[in-house]
Amino acid sequence: MNLTKRCIAEAIGTMWLVLGGCGSAVLAAVFTAGEYNIGIGLVGVSLAFGLTVMTMAYAIGHISGCHLNPAVSFGLWACKRFPSSELLPYIIAQVIGAIIGAGIIMIIASGQAGFELIGSNPLATNGFGAHSPGGYSLIACLVTEIVMTFMFLMIILGATDSRAPKGFAPIAIGLGLTLIHLISIPVTNTSVNPARSLGPALFAGSALLSQVWLFWVAPILGALLAGFVYNSVFEPNRDTVRELT
Repeated sequence: MNLTKRCIAEAIGTMWLVLGGCGSAVLAAVFTAGEYNIGIGLVGVSLAFGLTVMTMAYAIGHISGCHLNPAVSFGLWACKRFPSSELLPYIIAQVIGAIIGAGIIMIIASGQAGFELIGSNPLATNGFGAHSPGGYSLIACLVTEIVMTFMFLMIILGATDSRAPKGFAPIAIGLGLTLIHLISIPVTNTSVNPARSLGPALFAGSALLSQVWLFWVAPILGALLAGFVYNSVFEPNRDTVRELT
């Protein structure tokens, strides 16, 4: 599969991740029907993010590897499973997909009477300090994002190892992302994905956009660390692979 087609797949997949994950937070986390609260809440949003990755891993894993995330691309590169020449095209495609996904959410959400971009995390943005859902400090958010992304990449690298059971990687990866959200939504609203953070922030205003740097630096650091650790300690000798399935 040529690089252009793989980048298109990455853009579509990342759009789905943002639309499914952030969209569930914006549109369905808190929802009432009459006197009943039937919103999906924190648990539902966490599961939605995991489902986006799992479904796309089965849909495009055999096409692009289903990274959907600049940090994943960097982690696979650090583990010598992804060529450096393709890092920038993949990241550009992921960012474009995230912006499209966030734009779709904005269009849908603004169709409701009285919709406004208010609160500390409009459009499911990520943040620290005043923009942390639980009011966590910059350092706490930095550590959270590094550790969560490190573990996300360890799950990805282990589940896609040539010695791992075949066909189950998307399930492990999707459930891993669900668990990460269950842990860290109160802290940072969970990024572990620079593209996912940038897309909604572009629509949410300068205050949120000014904090996006953390959600590029921390996830990429965590991913690089995981890639180097896995390659040094656990990786078998084999040719470069791209697939997550």
